[in-house]
Amino acid sequence: MSKARLVITALFFDRQTPAEVARRYGVHRSWVYRLKARYEAEGEVALEPRSRRPKGTPAATPPPTVALIVGLRRRLTGQGLDAGPDTIAWHLAHNHQLVVSPATISRILTRAGLVTAQPRKRPRSSYIRFQADLPNETWQSDLTHYRLGTGVDTEILSWLDDHSRYALSVTAHGRVSGPIVLATFRAAVTSHGIPASTLTDNGMVFTTRLAGGRGGRNALEAELCRLHVIQKNSRPNHPGTCGKVERFQQTMKKWLRAQPAQPTTISALQALLEAFTAEYNTRRPHRSLPRRATPATIYAALPKARPPQVATPTPTTASATTASTTPASSPCATTAGCTISASAEPTHEPT
Repeated sequence: MSKARLVITALFFDRQTPAEVARRYGVHRSWVYRLKARYEAEGEVALEPRSRRPKGTPAATPPPTVALIVGLRRRLTGQGLDAGPDTIAWHLAHNHQLVVSPATISRILTRAGLVTAQPRKRPRSSYIRFQADLPNETWQSDLTHYRLGTGVDTEILSWLDDHSRYALSVTAHGRVSGPIVLATFRAAVTSHGIPASTLTDNGMVFTTRLAGGRGGRNALEAELCRLHVIQKNSRPNHPGTCGKVERFQQTMKKWLRAQPAQPTTISALQALLEAFTAEYNTRRPHRSLPRRATPATIYAALPKARPPQVATPTPTTASATTASTTPASSPCATTAGCTISASAEPTHEPT
């Protein structure tokens, strides 16, 4: 029997005074009076355990803010954009002048049933992270496939600045060839200057270094050597070395799939890519950048790196990891001297 029931029994059936009941059961007399008043007003319900939750929660997130957070989540998800707590917090601060912690946003989204549980991922501390110190210090490039609304397969070629994640060039093609890679690189150089180095995988449109020495340099390699740009290529079976451009392509394709009208021609796809590039570079906060800045802000914040000027060409072969890369003394002397092999464990690249 609960103590409250014993106290009520002593008061109403044994006819003891509140002071006597308080001494008998070792409780405060004021509590006895409160229990007596509740019993007289509510009957047996007064003997049930009561919630200790405060009557008011002045620090609780206001309902209009909760509705705004849920609306932002649904709108950003519908547009194919990142809609995590950090991104929503950025939008609240910059567009609505509201400061809400990501942890609070996460709890609100969970209560609203908008969070899908995911299996435990690899801890971030296990990844080897690397990033260029200046804009134009390294440009990453890669191509990916995207199927049109008609079922026709296309290829999208991207050039991305390693330091700022700024999308320098994103173009759609029926099939990416060596001349197309060269043309897009030259167009990016015209708009943004010459990079100090490039980083790509070992696709034949980027390098012929794994072709067994047959055919010499391709068009891109010859151009890089002419401009004294150091060419770096990931080692086979190390796709994470080019993780930034790979992650960019994942974000891009997610946005493309979310568009209500899927493109049916390459020109229509290119128009969508230009809209996405503008959104990605100038309006979308990037989780990997300081203060969730946009790539355009970071790209313009520092002076641009430039290629090393080589006085006397000397054939040199270099090999290094992404964490510490020693450039060849002359990138133009030979095909081997023009290439630095880079490798690392896959990097976790949030966007």
